[in-house]
Amino acid sequence: MNKFLLFIVLLIFAGCHSATQSPAKTGDEKPLQLTRNEAEKLVKLPLKCIHQEYPNKPGEVLTSDKDLKPPREVHPCFYGCFDWHSSVHGHWSLVKLLKQFPNLKEADTIKAILQQQLSKENILREAAYFQPKLNHLYERTYGWAWLLKLAAELHTWHTPLGQKLETNLKPLTDTIVALYKNYLPRLHYPIRVGTHTNTAFGLSFAMDYAQAVHDTAFENLIRRRAKDFYLKDSAYPLRWEPSGYDFLSPGMEEMDIMRKVLPEASFKNWLKKFLPELMNKNFTWTPGVVSDRKDGTLVHLDGLNFSRAWCLYGLAKQYPEFDYLIPVANRHVRYSLPNLMGDSYMGGHWLASFAIYALTQ
Repeated sequence: MNKFLLFIVLLIFAGCHSATQSPAKTGDEKPLQLTRNEAEKLVKLPLKCIHQEYPNKPGEVLTSDKDLKPPREVHPCFYGCFDWHSSVHGHWSLVKLLKQFPNLKEADTIKAILQQQLSKENILREAAYFQPKLNHLYERTYGWAWLLKLAAELHTWHTPLGQKLETNLKPLTDTIVALYKNYLPRLHYPIRVGTHTNTAFGLSFAMDYAQAVHDTAFENLIRRRAKDFYLKDSAYPLRWEPSGYDFLSPGMEEMDIMRKVLPEASFKNWLKKFLPELMNKNFTWTPGVVSDRKDGTLVHLDGLNFSRAWCLYGLAKQYPEFDYLIPVANRHVRYSLPNLMGDSYMGGHWLASFAIYALTQ
């Protein structure tokens, strides 16, 4: 009798142990994806601000009274959406959505806007803006990165319109690539903040462009500098994130660029040292909490949730053994996505791009 009871106890224990090792599926193992219905809603945000000149945060360096001009005269293409970089990724959003959903209700409007804004004449004036030495620092490197993301999106849009717009954009694209190639060799230390100047983010989007257009010299430069900056990093304090108004995760952005520049074995060894928490299949992470979406900086944390998600999605897509991180990414998206359409202009002028990028990874 005692042996029989012992056998039953062992069976129960084995069942419990098995359940611990193989948790039940939750239905949340796949990345959230952009639907046609969501695309129809999200496209309204960049469409609303592409031609909205004010309010505007120029970020210009003035050399004389002559430089005091309306934004549309200084930047004939990228003058809307509050600031230059938001206008750039607003245009990227329109291209991305139209490529993925060619039959959007606003398709004809989007095509007309893209042809008007990204005209050859407008782009030549945008490129000329960067020529004076004082303007070499303008939008470095956040706006640069999004401009190259737009260029890469056009490069892979195999339609007559996509090819035309890529050709139109080329003078500005070439200008930004030249600025990158001049700047990166001189940057001695990476910038590790959670906002615009984060070096890892700029390198990551630039790498996507370099690989898309097969610019081997640019790709090798990015790869070399990323290794210089981050290869020896270890024990990153993920618990310190986020800061008060981050929209990028310094830890995730660093992971994102390193997975793009390192071979598989080297990357996985590096990741174990840099972010050992991510190796735990029970890893959890609380989304950034937004206390006031009418505050232009506090709403940055919605962007943080989307950018964290796209980094985690990217990792799981490249290395499927990390698919246990997908529910973590989904949770971040679900926290912020429902708020976009009712958001104030301070979030609405840029957050759609972050949501679209996360949902298309």
